[in-house]
Amino acid sequence: MSGLDYSSLVSIPISYATCSLGSPSNPPPLLDRLQAISDAGFSAIELSFPDILSFGQTLLGHEVQPDNYDELCKVASEIKQECDKRNLGIMMLQPFANYEGWPEGSDGRKDAMDRARGWIRIMQACGTDMLQVGSTDSPLEKLDKTKMVSDLQVLCDMLKEHGFRLAYENWCWSTHAPDWKDVWNIVQQVNRSNIGLCLDTFQTAGGEWGDPRTASGLREDVSKVELEKRFEKSLEELSTSIPKEKIFLLQVSDAYKVPQPFNTERDEAGLLPRGRWSHDFRPLPYNGGYLPVVDVARAVLKTGFRGWFSYEVFDGGSDGKKTDVDIVAYARAARSVQDRLLAECAGEKVPDKMATR
Repeated sequence: MSGLDYSSLVSIPISYATCSLGSPSNPPPLLDRLQAISDAGFSAIELSFPDILSFGQTLLGHEVQPDNYDELCKVASEIKQECDKRNLGIMMLQPFANYEGWPEGSDGRKDAMDRARGWIRIMQACGTDMLQVGSTDSPLEKLDKTKMVSDLQVLCDMLKEHGFRLAYENWCWSTHAPDWKDVWNIVQQVNRSNIGLCLDTFQTAGGEWGDPRTASGLREDVSKVELEKRFEKSLEELSTSIPKEKIFLLQVSDAYKVPQPFNTERDEAGLLPRGRWSHDFRPLPYNGGYLPVVDVARAVLKTGFRGWFSYEVFDGGSDGKKTDVDIVAYARAARSVQDRLLAECAGEKVPDKMATR
């Protein structure tokens, strides 16, 4: 028995990340994606910063620099209007990366603070109240670990001046906080009312259970039996230790087992193996992946959380190279996945037509 009442799940709000519709390497125009997301029945989006840049080039007729906040705010305001036309809210701006831990006086720290001020302006322009911050993957030797908590406190206080919130996410390739427990410990130390967690089925299962560096696709630091026990224990701890109000959203995706195990080095773009996996090998649940997505989602729901489920996938196909995606059909498939996922989390029998999608 799951212990979850299905009737309590059906009103969960659903969102779709703009960066997640279409091929990761060949995204279609933003307005086409917004229309497909709206038509499929989603009520909000996560607005991705790269989409502001690309739409800005279309809107303004020239390349928009990532630190030209006057132009970026103009573009963000236009995106808000386009979302309003389609009855879409902007649930969150993402991904704010490599923010915390830079030493005093460093160029990295100056850049991080400049970006924080600029992104808050973008949040005001697009009408969202939440900023996603990913646990940094900057090389640890360049960072001051004693600054992690205080930097997030500074950002929380900057956001609070505008009534904004910070959703802190564990990226499973992070150099300092790759697991849910790591970011939860940090959130508790930050101790601000406007910071909470952005949990993610891929980041949790892909970090603690799966591994793109092994032939099995699983972590091999322990036996498979011990791996399953350890992961089950972790999810039980998640469901009993995190207050529901400190979870701001759950992002949903699965992962393909990669064709050949990745090596352990950073690639030419600087991505670690799990970062490469995340970039191109994340389909919708029930579409060829192998992670225990239902187990993660169920654990989150067992906290009492009934907030946003947001679909953030990067589906380059099982080989990571797919470029042609029917975005209308894909968005509708994602909406159907939500129905099936919640049913399975509650232990409900899944209708045949839903199970075959």
